[in-house]
Amino acid sequence: MKLSLINLALYLEIFHNFKNKIQNLKPQELLENTIGMLNLYEASYHSFEEESLLDDARDFSATFLKENQDRFDENISSLVSHALEFPLHWRVPRIEAKWFIHAYEKRSDMNPILLELSKLDFDMVQAVHIEDLKHASRWWNNTRWDSKLSFIRDRVVVNFLWTIGFGYLPQYTLGRRTLAKVNSMITTIDDVYDVYGNLDELEQFTRVVERWDILAAEELPDYMKICFLGFHNTVNEIAYDRMADTGFFILPYLKKAWADLCKAYLVEARWYYGGYQPTLKEYLDNGWVSISGPAILMNATFLTSVGTTNEVFQCMEGLEKIVHYSSLILRLADDLGTSADEMVKGDISKSIQCYMHESGATEEEARMHIKVLILETWKKLNKERARANSQFSREFVEYATNVARTAQFIYSDGDGHGRPDIIQSHISALLFNPIQRTI
Repeated sequence: MKLSLINLALYLEIFHNFKNKIQNLKPQELLENTIGMLNLYEASYHSFEEESLLDDARDFSATFLKENQDRFDENISSLVSHALEFPLHWRVPRIEAKWFIHAYEKRSDMNPILLELSKLDFDMVQAVHIEDLKHASRWWNNTRWDSKLSFIRDRVVVNFLWTIGFGYLPQYTLGRRTLAKVNSMITTIDDVYDVYGNLDELEQFTRVVERWDILAAEELPDYMKICFLGFHNTVNEIAYDRMADTGFFILPYLKKAWADLCKAYLVEARWYYGGYQPTLKEYLDNGWVSISGPAILMNATFLTSVGTTNEVFQCMEGLEKIVHYSSLILRLADDLGTSADEMVKGDISKSIQCYMHESGATEEEARMHIKVLILETWKKLNKERARANSQFSREFVEYATNVARTAQFIYSDGDGHGRPDIIQSHISALLFNPIQRTI
C-alpha cells in the first residue's frame, strides 16, 4: 500500500511539473509540439472521477488547439478538427478506421503499400458484414412483423449497423447476427409500448413476458400475440443455440433481462397516461434500463469467446457498474438526439425536459447539463474499465464501451435510429460501398 501511495505521489508530481512546463512555453514552442498537445487532449478523456489535473489538461489543450487551428498545416488541422468534434476514445472503431484511411491517403509521406493493405482489409471485413446482414434480414423477413404489424419501424439495416459498432471484427459474426435480432426485437417492442398499445394492453403484455408462458399469450390482443410469439421463439432459439455450443443454460438470464426492459417501458407508459412529470433522478433510474442497454449487454455476456461457466457467472456481478454506466450514456445520448422529435409526437419528458422542469433552465442550458453528465459518466466507465482483470471481462467491457460509443455516433446529428436518412451516408460507406483502390 505504501509503495502504491508513493507511486501515485510521483505520478501526480510529474503531471504537475508537466502542466507548469507547458503553461510556461512560448506560443511558437507550443506550435512545434502540436502533436503532443493533441495527444494530451486525447489522453484527458481517459480520466477517472475527481481527476481535476486531467480536466485542466483537457481545457488547456482544447483552448490551444482551437485558437491555433488556422496555423496548422492541412494534415494536422484535419486531425485537430476531428478530435475537437469528438475525442478518439468516444469514437466507434470501425467508423474511425474508414475516416483514418481517407485521412492517411492525403498525407505526402503515406506508404502506398500500407494504404492498399488497409483498404483491402476494410473491404474483406465489409464482405463478412454483408453476409451477417443477409442472415439478419432473412430472420426479419421470417418474422413477418413488417407486414403484420403496420405500426412498427422496419429498421433491420440500422439495427445491424449498431452491431458493427458493438463489435466489427470478423470473429464476432455470432455476436452481430444475434444482436441484430435483439436490436430489432427491442425496436418492435418499443413501438408496441410507445406507439400502439393502450395502458391496459401494455399491463397485460408485461405480465405475459414476466411469465414467459406461450399459453398466457392467448389473453393478448391479436397484434400482441404476433409480437410475443416471434419474440418468445427467437429468444428461446438464442438461448438453446448457446446451450448447445457452450453448455450454458442462459434462458433464465435472458428472460429476466427482457422482463426488466418491459417493466421499465411500462413505468414510462404509466407516467405518460397519468400525466406524471418525473424528476431527473426518477427518469434516469428507470431510463438506463428502458433504453435497452442491460438487455443488449445480457445477450452480449454470453457471446464472448472465452470463459468457463463459473468465470462468466462470477464476472457478471462485477460488471454491473459497467452495464449501468454504458446504458446511462446510451440513454443520455439518445435523449440529446431524439428529445425534440419525441416531444412533438407527445412522448413523456426526457432528461432534458426533466432538468428544465426542476431547475428552470433553458433548453440550451439543459442540453449542456446532459453533456456534462455524459462526460462524468464516461469517467466512471473509464475507472471500471481499468478494473477488468480477465480476458472474458476485458472482451465484455469492450462490447459495453462500444455500446456507449455507438450511441453517441447514431444520435450525434439527431435521431439517426428513427430517421436513418441522417446516417445514410455512413450506412452506405460501411456496408455497401467498397473503398476505391488505385492498385
